[in-house]
Amino acid sequence: MSTVKFLLTEEEIPTHYYNIQADLTNLPPPPLHPGTRQPIGPQDLQPIFPMGLILQEVSRERFIPIPDEVRSIYQLFRPSPLHRAWRFEQRLGTKAKIFYKYEGASPAGSHKLNTAIAQAYFNAKEGVKRLTTETGAGQWGSALSMACSFFGLECKVYMVNISFQQKPYRKALMQTFGAQVTASPSTETEAGRKILKEHPDSQGSLGIAISEAIEDAAKRDDTKYSLGSVLNHVLLHQTVIGLEAKKQMDKAGEYPDIVIGSCGGGSNFAGLAFPFLQDKLKGQSLRAIAVEPSSCPTLTRGTYSYDFGDTGELTPLLPMHTLGHDFVPASIHAGGLRYHGAAPLVSQLLKDKIIEAQAYNQIEVFDAAKEFARSEGIIPAPESSHAIRAAIHEAQQGDKNGKPPIILFNLSGHGHFDMQAYDDYFAGKLTDYELPQSNIETSLRSLKEYPVPV
Repeated sequence: MSTVKFLLTEEEIPTHYYNIQADLTNLPPPPLHPGTRQPIGPQDLQPIFPMGLILQEVSRERFIPIPDEVRSIYQLFRPSPLHRAWRFEQRLGTKAKIFYKYEGASPAGSHKLNTAIAQAYFNAKEGVKRLTTETGAGQWGSALSMACSFFGLECKVYMVNISFQQKPYRKALMQTFGAQVTASPSTETEAGRKILKEHPDSQGSLGIAISEAIEDAAKRDDTKYSLGSVLNHVLLHQTVIGLEAKKQMDKAGEYPDIVIGSCGGGSNFAGLAFPFLQDKLKGQSLRAIAVEPSSCPTLTRGTYSYDFGDTGELTPLLPMHTLGHDFVPASIHAGGLRYHGAAPLVSQLLKDKIIEAQAYNQIEVFDAAKEFARSEGIIPAPESSHAIRAAIHEAQQGDKNGKPPIILFNLSGHGHFDMQAYDDYFAGKLTDYELPQSNIETSLRSLKEYPVPV
């Protein structure tokens, strides 16, 4: 029989994270203080982050040790399996070789636990008692809730309102692990009250939820804020995915021509792609593709600029591809990809043409998810299904060009809590949203006030 799963032992769980900043010729410009517009220092971040994470955020070391206590918890679900998608290839009728790294095997159901455990560990180590955060689809909120329960921390999650309505069992999962979950925008913060005053029926956005979580954390001495994507230390923690995948592809006797990950803020794409991009930066031939929704096309239609990471303008100004921090995406089911900005490191790589970006509509993404589920037996999260759609496209293009590629994509989470989305899809209730350029231009107007990153 042909091998389907390529597995590692627990002893082969990575001992270090890979920091791509050590190998980049062009580093992103520094974040700017929201008041002074000057580069921020570690002291500016201390009110909301523990020093252990701040040091990782600014580090230029190529490999950063994974604490033993974090690595021991990783043993609950790592190493994650690498699959050869033989049945999916046959269903597509492609000569391409398709592999996927399956992160949905984690207890929280996605890759988010990789950074949640690390963040909870560093906060608990420094005496923090409570963490606040935001969540879109609920995968990040679920992961941080679980991580907080492991380290005895309280957890408060501001969940984007539309996802709060669409995914009630995600809320129940977070509550199972002891988290308090509030729909955002809420009346609990000044940022939330301001939005509700202007837009009483607001469906929310990740930008709004981030504002609420940061405001909450800033009000209490025992509380820090935790972010599930975008920042350097978050992307760093996710590189355990790609580091394992490199070993597993070696076991398979293959090396990918194309690495693919869905992209909202950028963490699951970076987690798989960055360790492979280390090879590309040394001359290895490789394409890396970040995939996003057409209704929230940050990388494919956004502008590279300094912008706030949240709607309430509480974060530092970050150099990133953005649709503008006031942008409120359409209420598609891939809630984890409905973010106005992309990670500075991912944005810099796109700016330097080291990576590529693609965008797809909601229905074609669910079409891809259906074909994958019917061949591989795994129901993918709507977010992960964007990577599947891109893998199909690249396989078909390779067949057409007579050069079938070796494709590796990140199946970053399962869709067991997204069955309402699938139900809507099969009932013909899903629609594609064509984002008018005028909407983007309106949202980007405020960026004229900010410095231009160089």
